[in-house]
Amino acid sequence: MLWEMLSATRDMGRVQEIATVLIRYGFGSFVRGLGVGKALERAGRVLHWQNAENYSSLDTPQRLRRVLEELGPTFIKLGQILATRVDLFSPAYIAEFEKLQDQVPPMPFEELLPQLEEDLGGSIGEFFAEVDVQPLAAASIAQVHKAVLKDGSPVVLKIRRPGLSKIIDADLRLLTRIVEIAQSESTEIRRFHPKEVLRQFNQSLNRELDLAAECRNAERVAANLVDDPNIKIPKVYWQWTSERLNVQEYIDGIQGRDINTLDKAGLDRKLLADRGTNAVMKMIMEDGFFHADPHAGNVFYLSDNKLAFIDFGMIGRLTEDRRDQVISLLYGMTNHLPLQVAEILEDWSDNIYTDEQVLIIDIEAFVDQYSSLSLKDLSLTNMMSDLMAILRDHKLILPADLALLIKAYITMDGLGRHLNPEFNTLVFTAPYVRRIMMERYRPEAIVKRGRRNLINVIDLLSSLPRDLRKLLRASRKGAFQIDINVKRLGQYVNHIDIAISRLTMGIVTAALIIGSSIIMTVEGGPKLFGLPAFGFLGYSFATACGIWLMASIWKSGR
Repeated sequence: MLWEMLSATRDMGRVQEIATVLIRYGFGSFVRGLGVGKALERAGRVLHWQNAENYSSLDTPQRLRRVLEELGPTFIKLGQILATRVDLFSPAYIAEFEKLQDQVPPMPFEELLPQLEEDLGGSIGEFFAEVDVQPLAAASIAQVHKAVLKDGSPVVLKIRRPGLSKIIDADLRLLTRIVEIAQSESTEIRRFHPKEVLRQFNQSLNRELDLAAECRNAERVAANLVDDPNIKIPKVYWQWTSERLNVQEYIDGIQGRDINTLDKAGLDRKLLADRGTNAVMKMIMEDGFFHADPHAGNVFYLSDNKLAFIDFGMIGRLTEDRRDQVISLLYGMTNHLPLQVAEILEDWSDNIYTDEQVLIIDIEAFVDQYSSLSLKDLSLTNMMSDLMAILRDHKLILPADLALLIKAYITMDGLGRHLNPEFNTLVFTAPYVRRIMMERYRPEAIVKRGRRNLINVIDLLSSLPRDLRKLLRASRKGAFQIDINVKRLGQYVNHIDIAISRLTMGIVTAALIIGSSIIMTVEGGPKLFGLPAFGFLGYSFATACGIWLMASIWKSGR
């Protein structure tokens, strides 16, 4: 199976590079388990397994993070997506994934220039008065240069790295195949839902590759926050923006990590924390369209204690129903309603084998622990960490949109505490939760939900005669079928099929041995090596069947 994966020679060089880096950081057993080592040897690229470096001073999360760093843009982005999956990975892994801040050596501007001028449709001198060839920032997907328009307006050019698509396409092909193999071979890896994580990663990466999509996200957030005078979103210059280039307003402010300069400028840290959190809470709770990575590197502080958000490549989306569920979860957690919390978590997960009683006991203990504390003594980070530990223990996997939400929530808490050590996100969130819960049960809101449900019922009833007519017509034609899809049933059926095949082969082998033994006792007939020919052939065939049966059992690890 893996040999089919490696048959595409265009990816062979990248396969060797990935395998070599994994081996060098002590993941040789994983590579051997996938069969990559043997496949590379067959291709003429012999790996020296004994050359793996000694990283005994590093734990597994640290080594994994270094692997992702060395493998380049696709894998750095993969690590950033994994950092959002606090429901899948322990804090030690999340802490290492969060260090993948996407800082890479910049490309010389001369290498960017041909693609830049192709996207602009002319030389840079036709559009800009000046362009700084030294980048403001360099990341795995793009790098940013400051420029000045002909009218004197300062802007930034975010330029996608040339040739990036080919590398990412090859990596995604390999990741897809590796995930398929790893998931089929390892029950431990299946626990992390690798196909779902890869699907989320693929979507996120494709969005980030489209630099114009980032600008559309920025404009949508700006429209949602238009009534908040304390928040600034950079203006987009659409006439020069495309998939590989975006041109946005230059933000002249204090970078979010530069606390010393912020203090020297006389800005109010507490006010900045409150205003920034208020904006993010509005994005999440009211708009359902939020900046999914509001860390200090994506924030600038401006005069008059205003803030500017940048880099809208990673965006989270929440439907109205999902926002209602989040509010109910927060309300249940802070008002000692463990059953409500457990039901919501089970609704979110696709694991139907959870022991509900044990889950409720764990949730009740969790709620008891935190409901006894006042809001000002609660730590959002500790609270979420404990809740995610419960999810991992019960193998409850969150949908991707909620994983992004929790990541954004924790990052927002970190930003607030970075500005104001006494900041508490839960204290800030409590009024939002109370207000939205009150609004949910206002007469107008109840009437609105009732009207919406009534419309759905009317639509259902109006389509019922047509649907019944189709059902009866299909029944008369013998085309009426009921398909029952039971999770994991196919896997069990395959196991049963294999077991029956082996049992059948064992019976055939035993029959051959008995029949051949009887033939051996009969005198006369053709001889082979001095033995009755048919008896000898029967024994030979029985031996072959036995070898096949033993090899099949050994191969499956049973």
